Parts: sequence; C-alpha cells; structure tokens
Amino acid sequence: MNRRQFLGGATALGATSVLSRPALAQSDARTLHFVPESNLATPDPVWNVTPVTRNHGMMVWDMLYGLDANFEPQPQMAAGHELSDDRLTWRFTLRDGLFWHDGEPVRPADCIASIVRWSKRRPLGQRLLALAEEMRPLDDRRFEIRLKRPFAQLTRAFSEYCFMMPERIAKTDAFSRIDEYVGSGPYRFEAKEWVSGAQAVYTRFDKYQPRKEAPSFMAGGKQVHFDRVVWHVMPDPATAAAALQSGEVDWVQQPQFDLLPMLRGSRGVKVAVNDKVGVTGMLALNQLYPPFDNAKLRRAVLSAVDQKEFVAAAVGDDPSMSRVPVGVFPPGMPMASDAGLEALTAPRDLARSRKLVDESGYRGEPVLVMGAVDSPVTQAFAQVVADLFQKLGLNVDYVSMDLGTLVQRRANKAPPDKGGWNAFTTTYEGLSISDPGNNIALRGNGPDAWFGWPTSRPLEDLREQWFDATDEAGRRRVAAEIQRTAFQEVPFIPLGQLFYPTGFRSNVEDILPAAFPVFWNVRKS
Repeated sequence: MNRRQFLGGATALGATSVLSRPALAQSDARTLHFVPESNLATPDPVWNVTPVTRNHGMMVWDMLYGLDANFEPQPQMAAGHELSDDRLTWRFTLRDGLFWHDGEPVRPADCIASIVRWSKRRPLGQRLLALAEEMRPLDDRRFEIRLKRPFAQLTRAFSEYCFMMPERIAKTDAFSRIDEYVGSGPYRFEAKEWVSGAQAVYTRFDKYQPRKEAPSFMAGGKQVHFDRVVWHVMPDPATAAAALQSGEVDWVQQPQFDLLPMLRGSRGVKVAVNDKVGVTGMLALNQLYPPFDNAKLRRAVLSAVDQKEFVAAAVGDDPSMSRVPVGVFPPGMPMASDAGLEALTAPRDLARSRKLVDESGYRGEPVLVMGAVDSPVTQAFAQVVADLFQKLGLNVDYVSMDLGTLVQRRANKAPPDKGGWNAFTTTYEGLSISDPGNNIALRGNGPDAWFGWPTSRPLEDLREQWFDATDEAGRRRVAAEIQRTAFQEVPFIPLGQLFYPTGFRSNVEDILPAAFPVFWNVRKS
C-alpha cells in the first residue's frame, strides 16, 4: 500500500487488516503491540548505537545510573557511591536483588567488564578509560574506580547507556557483536522470536525488582505492566497508521508528520508530543576540501541560515512540532544558552551574505550536496540547503540517494569528485548532543572528528576545560564559550529543533514523557 492509496481510502481502513500476519489480540491488556521507528537490525546496544538499538537496550539491560526527568543522574542498579576527598577514588555499591535473566546474581566483576567494553565506544567512556588508573571489585556488592585525574562527570557518563552485562558477555570485543542477550532489565529479549525486518519480542522478567521511587525517565522504579511486548517493523508510515487506526497495534512510535491530521481525527487514537528534548537538525560541511575548508565561507553560509525556513520545510507551521532558535546544545538542556546566538537570530540579509561569500575568496568550486530520498525530514533540510547555496552564488551539485547510501558515503574522506561529498543534512537526538562531552559534532580533532572532520584547537581546549570544571556553574560558563567559539569556527550549523509526535490507542495509558519510548509505567486499560 502506498500513501496515496492509503489517504484516498482512509475511511475504509478500520474494516481491513493491513498486517500480513494473523489478526492481533486487541483485547489482551497484558500484551503491547508497538511499531518502532525503524528495524532492529542488531540487538547489541554497545556495538550498534542507533536509537532503535538503544531503545531495545533499555528494555533488556539496566544501568548503574539513569537520567531523571530533569536530566540529572540518579542511582539505578547502584545503591549509591562514595567519593574520596581528593576526588580520585569512587566506590560504588550495588543495590540488593539484582539478577541476570539466567538467574545468576549481578556481581561487581560483571559491572567492571561492562564499563570497559562500553567505554571503548562512547565519548564519555573513552574519557573514563584515559583517566582510569584501576577498576577492581571490593566484595560481592562493591567495586572501586581509581583515577589519575578527577572526573566529575562519572555518574553522568554511566547514564549514557552504559548497559551492564554478565562478565562472560561483556568480555566480547567492543567492535564485535555479542551473540547472547542476557540482561538484568525488566524485560527478557526473546532472541528465537526475533526476525530482523519483521518483529522483536520481549517478555517480562519476573525476578526484576524495581526501585521504590516513582518512575522518572530512565530513573526510579521501572514497574512493568505487560507480560509480552511485540515490536512490529513497518517501514511504510501509511501501513503503520492504518494498523493503529484499526487497533491492530497499540502504539506507533513516530507517525509521519503529514499523517497526523488524519490520525488526530480517528476514533480511538491519540497523538501526543511526549519528547521535550527533540532532535536537532544539522548541516555538515566537509572541511577537508574546498570550498568549506575556508572558515570565512562557512561563516558566510551561517549568516544566511534562517532556521524558521528549515523547520517549516520539515514539519510545517505547527508550533508544537519545532523550536527556533537553536544553538549547538538543545534548548531545555542544562548546557544550552543564548551565548553568541545572534549569529542565528540577527536579521537575515541575503545581499550581505552574498558579499561575504565573495569576500571569502570562493572560486566557484562545485558543492556536492547529498539528500536522502527516503528520509523526509533530512531531505527537506537538504533541499532548503541546496536552494540557499544557489542564492548565495555557490555552484551546487545536488545528488539524491537512499539513506543507506548516504550513511555510507558520508564516511568517505575522498574528494567529492572521487566518491566524497561537500555537504549533507541530518538530525541528532537532543540527549546525544546535550553537552560538550557527548556532542561529537563539536569535536575539532580533524581526521578523528565527526563527519566533516573539522580541526579546531580552540574547541578542543575548551572541551578539556569543561571536563575539568568542578561544578555545574563552571561547566555552564565553559559551554557558553564553546557555543560562541563554534559560531566562529563553524564545525556544523544547527538548523532547528524538531519534536516527533507519537500515536497510540486511547486505552494505552501512563506513557512516561521521555525523549524516547520506555516500556515501564505504561499500561492498557
């Protein structure tokens, strides 16, 4: 079924099953049928850091600390910790009642092996590995981390999806996939029922003991009200919307924007924006080759970017779905500020920006802009970019491709005419770019940096200062200076903040407001 057929026959959808499987048990209050944003291609949340794998990981594995609704780290598997006066020795105690899905108790050695594997794949983890002198178990419930230098962000680092696994699994090389999926989280992953491209199945872990606190995003008590959660992979948004209308599924994580008016008018369906962090649109500029190896040209482009045009192209004029202005950290997060934001909020003057392009020394080099035809939001961004570049007098070569091809090509460091690129657009979850420690698009470490590979000693020095800050006020001051510097160095250009709605049946209740779907607290009436 394509979207045109779907929209044309929407009134008849309630009477027809759109799923190529037996009818789902709509009346079963103990089973949740869910449509994720994309396919679960691999179930290893350390080897694969995509959002859908992270969402899967949150069901199966637990963490020592989790962010609460105010984005502060709170103990989760940990009962708490002690920090020495010199801030170099951390001692962690595990809470009672922690068991793996195979029935074995969680041990400090499991946690240490898990931290080491995770550290090799995450920015804050890599920082920890560089600073760690020793990690060792103390007894059956406690372990110790000794550092060479203080690392005030350690518990926040553990909140960055540092999933605990049994030691035998966690000893798998961080750059190889695990093949055993044993966690200690509220759900078991039923690997035998997993079919990539079709479904993933989770069942309640009856030995899981939730914390006593109220649930708060990734922290607090994770009370589970389903015996079984089934993820149904539906790449076509129209098919997912039809299944939600007919009651064949209970919850669609991310309905497509142009289907929202119809869903809002459907009986038994609710649409809500539960994510207050959203995603940030980004324009990446390849700084290995002309013309964007020229900071003057990057600043000229920045002077012409009108974020309102980008969010309108992506989601229309519904104010609940977007926000501008947006700096290098998402609004609403602790490190966000208005420092230097006049680079994006000052009145746009295209003639002035064209003059800046001329003064930059741009010599008419081709500018290859990549756009993904199967990613509506980033394609809309890319089309606005191409139009803006043309208005600025750049020699634009707009190349359409599918998202998979774009993802592969953006990693190519060859010149644009040899398989590389000059510009592309993307989105990043707000939590993934919320501070200087995890915002990889702000790195200025050249060939090891994010796509575009900017080199910026000032940004790298400021990042070190942020890590060394001993309190929140100090970190905020450094983050503000990082934003000012970023608008001079232009490692990337923020294009605005988007909020993806979620759709669910009216009998689905108590979905926690969160940056991604969580499967505790939620229930069916």
